[in-house]
Amino acid sequence: MAPPPPEAAVHSPSSPQYTQQFLSNVLSQRGPSSLPYSEDVKWLIRQHLVSLIDMCPSLQPRTATFTYNDSRTVNLLQANGTVPMVYLDATYNIPVIIWLLESYPRQSPLVFVNPTRHMVVKDSHPFVNSSGIVSIPYLTNWVYPSSNLVELVRNLSNFFSRDPPLYTKRNPNPNPHPPPGTSFSNSGSTRPAIPPRVYPPSPYGSGSGGVVGRKMDDRSEVDKKNAIDELMVKLHSDIEGLGKAREADMEGLFNAQGVLRRREEELRKGVKEMLDEKEGLEQQLQMVLMNTDVLEGWVRDNETKVKKIGNVDVDEAFELCDRLSKQMSDCTASDLAMEDVIYSMDKAIQDGAIPFDQYLRNVRLLSREQFIHRATASKVKAAQMQAQVSHMASRLSQYALS
Repeated sequence: MAPPPPEAAVHSPSSPQYTQQFLSNVLSQRGPSSLPYSEDVKWLIRQHLVSLIDMCPSLQPRTATFTYNDSRTVNLLQANGTVPMVYLDATYNIPVIIWLLESYPRQSPLVFVNPTRHMVVKDSHPFVNSSGIVSIPYLTNWVYPSSNLVELVRNLSNFFSRDPPLYTKRNPNPNPHPPPGTSFSNSGSTRPAIPPRVYPPSPYGSGSGGVVGRKMDDRSEVDKKNAIDELMVKLHSDIEGLGKAREADMEGLFNAQGVLRRREEELRKGVKEMLDEKEGLEQQLQMVLMNTDVLEGWVRDNETKVKKIGNVDVDEAFELCDRLSKQMSDCTASDLAMEDVIYSMDKAIQDGAIPFDQYLRNVRLLSREQFIHRATASKVKAAQMQAQVSHMASRLSQYALS
């Protein structure tokens, strides 16, 4: 990721109070121009930068435009300046840019070495690639909230002292010594500052005091790597989009499967209920057919008798076919007759036609006798039902055989 030349908001580094005021202003802005950091960590970002400036005044905070590989731009904070290192008893200042990305401080910042036009990045450096991106263990093992910029700069100074990342472009053989354009001082003296000079635009951003430039040793290789990075980002985005779409499709299919299973259960239950209903209707149809046969036979048997009899007494119109029917008829007639007598006695006692004690005595006797007739009728009815069931079972077996 190489940020383009930004339009940076700069400030004078001469006063620590001004630096603190600058950080307070840019971090407290709201609206479209606000920096894209979480509100709960903005104070911690300010403290990290203030502590960094107190420890290393050669690094100054500013805002600049950072460009991602997918061409997305965002306004971010950066610390731009030099990091001192000691090599062969001499102190050198390595130009760097420390970008605080949107996820900072929960994730590590992005560090670039920012060589001048007379410098190039050392080939096959263990901690700096050809694009100038720094990768040291402290960045790889960044732990929030204990990691901070002060310890990061100390680690950068330590690793750069072991193996300087820059060498002079004029020397065809890689020289581990820092370029002569880098200021230095003997051990024990005050840390020197880089002489003020104006450089061409840098691909890492810009700030006050001139624009720091950079030339790539192998521009085609850098373009190739950037194209590969951009392609990988787009490919990852497409794969992620396809994965989400497939997950949504699978979720919809699973939901449809659940609905179909519930409908299958409902259909099975409905089919079972219809089969049971069909079986019950078939049994009722058999019973209706049997009763129809019985009635038709009775009509045929009695049709000639009615023609021969002529005028028939109502009480003798029906001839009871068996003993149970005669007993049921007698019990029912006696029950209804006693019911009529009790009703008449109720009307008589209301009219005062009979004494009250006689009414109670007669009602008690009639009720006892009525209960006996009703109990007898209930037993006769049960016997008739049993006989009817046996008769129907015998006729059903005849239908089945036929």
